[in-house]
Amino acid sequence: MKNRMAVVRTAGLAELVEHDVPMASATQAVIAIRASSICGGDLHIYKGKHPSAPLPAALGHELAGDVVAIGAEVSSLAVGDRVTVEPVIACGRCPSCRQGKYGYCDNLSFHYRQGRGAMADYFLADERYVYKLPAHLSYEEGALIEPLSVAVHAVRRAGIGLGDKVAVIGAGPIGLLVTAVCRQAGAAEILVSDIAEARLEKAMQMGATMIVDAREGSIVEAARASSGGRGVERSFECVGSEESLEQSMRSLRKGGVATVVGIFEEPSVRVPATLFVSQEITVQGSQGYCWDFETALGLTTAIDLGSLISHVFDLSEVDRALKTALDPRMRPIKVVLRP
Repeated sequence: MKNRMAVVRTAGLAELVEHDVPMASATQAVIAIRASSICGGDLHIYKGKHPSAPLPAALGHELAGDVVAIGAEVSSLAVGDRVTVEPVIACGRCPSCRQGKYGYCDNLSFHYRQGRGAMADYFLADERYVYKLPAHLSYEEGALIEPLSVAVHAVRRAGIGLGDKVAVIGAGPIGLLVTAVCRQAGAAEILVSDIAEARLEKAMQMGATMIVDAREGSIVEAARASSGGRGVERSFECVGSEESLEQSMRSLRKGGVATVVGIFEEPSVRVPATLFVSQEITVQGSQGYCWDFETALGLTTAIDLGSLISHVFDLSEVDRALKTALDPRMRPIKVVLRP
């Protein structure tokens, strides 16, 4: 079998390269991709600014499809199964892996960082990272289980509780999914800020109780106004900029927690360090997932993933799809590719 896979060799240009599909090892499955979606990380790669994926780099890690071949030792999958994939690579041998905390693996990586992208016709994955799709999910929705798992992990890290007030800075796909998961976790008030009208409208549909157009207002002021001047218990930085990081910190009440999910193209930023002492706030990161896919799949009866899909392209149009995802005039939210 031949596989077309999207790669970026030069910033601003995605191309399809063709190669043979490897045979599945004893514990692997070959998946014919039916849908893959564009992540913010893919856009950083496309611009040549991903801090962990220098060019040339493969694209894509959000996918769903059909199992077309399995290795001799695979027991939980069968040819024809509709599946999605947790695109993480953990060594299974380091102390964190042996404790079940593979998200902290000493050798943690992701398929696209090793040249195996999901904007392609086929994908090869180990059985332990392949999950069957429930019947109610389309392939396009199945491709969004990965970003939903990112949101689940971030909300778990933040420890959202019943009645919490939350601020989400950035209403891209991850910010929108964080909003939806916070609502499911019991947050009472969810303030969301962004500069794109379409995304703010979608935030209200996903569970926001208040939206802030960052071109006209301040999420920090909104957070304090909604809480008697104290600020919110939890905030999420879902942009990856110095300004949004500071906003996530200043939105907090004393003792609050800011969870950073965005990818920063600039390796160093300045922060208002005095807040750590004067407000006793905590700033923590959240990357990927660890035992979060099952939870994400369970949430799909309550969270409408399909409503996030704004554009669909054929795989052959991958460069156009990426340019669309970067063009605010196109009102993109989630852009999906079909081989």
